[in-house]
Amino acid sequence: MQKEHPVSEIKVVRTHAGQREEQTLTTGTKAWELFRDDADVIAARVGGELRDLAHELRDGDEVEGVEMASKDGRDILRHSTAHVLAQAVQQIWPEARLGIGPPVENGFYYDFDVETPFVPEDLAKIETAMRKIIKANQRFERRVTTDADALTELQDEPYKIELIGLKGGAGAADTEGASVEVGAGELTIYDNIGRDGQAAWSDLCRGPHLPTTKRIPAFKLMRSAAAYWRGDEKNKQLQRIYGTAWESKEALDEHLHRIEEAERRDHRKLGRELDLYSFPDEIGSGMAVFHPRGGVIKREMEDYVRRRHLEEGFDYVGTPHISKDGLFHTSGHLPYYADTMFPPMEMEHAEYRLKAMNCPMHNLIYRSRQRSYRELPLRFFEFGSVYRYEKSGVVHGLTRVRAMTQDDSHSYVTPEQAPAEVEHLLTFVTGLLKDFGLDDYYFELSTRDDSKPDKFIGSDEQWQTATDVLETAALKFGVDLVPDPGGAAFYGPKISVQAKDAIGRTWQMSTIQYDFNQPAVDRFNLEYVANDGTRKQPVMIHSAKFGSIERFIGVLVEHYAGAFPPWLAPVQVQAIPIAERHNDYLYDVARRMKVAGLRVEVDDSDDRMQKKIRNAQLQKVPFMMIAGDDDVEKGAVSFRYRDGRQDNGVPLEEAIQRVASAVASREQV
Repeated sequence: MQKEHPVSEIKVVRTHAGQREEQTLTTGTKAWELFRDDADVIAARVGGELRDLAHELRDGDEVEGVEMASKDGRDILRHSTAHVLAQAVQQIWPEARLGIGPPVENGFYYDFDVETPFVPEDLAKIETAMRKIIKANQRFERRVTTDADALTELQDEPYKIELIGLKGGAGAADTEGASVEVGAGELTIYDNIGRDGQAAWSDLCRGPHLPTTKRIPAFKLMRSAAAYWRGDEKNKQLQRIYGTAWESKEALDEHLHRIEEAERRDHRKLGRELDLYSFPDEIGSGMAVFHPRGGVIKREMEDYVRRRHLEEGFDYVGTPHISKDGLFHTSGHLPYYADTMFPPMEMEHAEYRLKAMNCPMHNLIYRSRQRSYRELPLRFFEFGSVYRYEKSGVVHGLTRVRAMTQDDSHSYVTPEQAPAEVEHLLTFVTGLLKDFGLDDYYFELSTRDDSKPDKFIGSDEQWQTATDVLETAALKFGVDLVPDPGGAAFYGPKISVQAKDAIGRTWQMSTIQYDFNQPAVDRFNLEYVANDGTRKQPVMIHSAKFGSIERFIGVLVEHYAGAFPPWLAPVQVQAIPIAERHNDYLYDVARRMKVAGLRVEVDDSDDRMQKKIRNAQLQKVPFMMIAGDDDVEKGAVSFRYRDGRQDNGVPLEEAIQRVASAVASREQV
């Protein structure tokens, strides 16, 4: 029973800097009063819910300060800045109608219905207006309203009225960014209150927000683009302005530098410059073709991962690109994945589909004959081409494609073997990532969302067992394990390996999924004969090491900024004669290197030597091998490296060995 206090007093538990302490306060105390001495706190978490600092505390509340530099703090900062953006736009263009303005990774956006698309000059004008609003120190003030009053107040804002109609329904939660404005609870509007005490501007919003606009330390508008209302291409196209906001000018500058570096490393740009791959319109969006130099990288990766699978006990299999769609009903993928599969084709009175996954066909191979427990673990692997109907708005170079090749494997194990198999697969994938220079990673454990039981198959017990197996195995690696509630596939939980690239961005790479669904009696009815003669159901574990080889290549191009380590470089050695009379000597050297399995080209063009060196640098060739009269006489070459260092007079056999050793060791340079 809660202890009674005098009406004028309440007791709250305050958490600050990891310390918990109980405090007795006066009724009516606002959250900001607990953190008045901490300028970094811009909001509060009260009873687990994010609240404005103006939130009035109640007896028994547990209160924790939210600092601006935290994830939640940055989201609040960015959403508040989005409000300032919208206010500035309507100051300049009063006829602009408001869409939504949620925080997103590293920034925010706001959608507007305007007659003329925004141009870069408009963004500069908007930024100036935003700075004036920030300097005005307007107060963000929360106001509870009713649906009827909000509909009257926002009668000139058709998109806001539509969101009010979604309040409390399933549609609101599924709408891109709508959850920042409406939800299942009460309806609220935030007013920006000026120094005169009057509302300078208002917006439908759930909050929370910064205390005032002046608490926005650093922001920048990045670009504008067209975007369909609520992310639906059937709706009207609005104009979206993207921006970013950070807790300090230094943090903003670091972010802008990372963006510049990311643009320099953009795999689409480097793919053109290095002649690796292209995306012909004649083939279709999201479908890449690899040129000879890109084909070298792809082949090296395929050879590597095929050999590694065989070393790890996998059997190589092959399956068609197309199947009757009944197969995907059996697996359970239809209707769950119907939206991401290409439409069916009718042929011979049956409907066929391009496959979006390989696992159903691997199950048919397993089921082709009776299996014994002595065969398990049974591991199948293939380079399976799959096709997924990604929306055109999310297709992005090699990292989001519609046609991809997966190094897809499936392990069939007894339930008792599952923990060891997950460990085996995690060892495999982490070793692979290190070989490719991706040795900074953490694990993410994706589980089901218990609030959406219709999106997942299986009993509570099955999910718990599967989750426990993955979690226990992952924890043995001493790597951070980050929860991802609701991120599981419909048929079971998964571990994904999230790797950081050279500039600190995180990419989802390898995945391991525990599947108790497809082997079930009402699916593929997979069985093995146990040692007691009974028939039992195996566990199926999905694993993709590269995931999509196309996406992995795109990530590697950006990670290395196109400067691949010698073992992956399309051209490992560029031979550069000082004069035409040295061509034959270098062609002979190149032949000897090719016999050793090395990739060598001789630049016998009419360009001057310095131009040839510059060309090799632009093509990011790891080794330049230069020869002049002295080198020919001594049977040597001069080595020039990508970083500008040069070794002169290297004996020929040593030169060949240097390159061969760097390739064999998968040296990262």
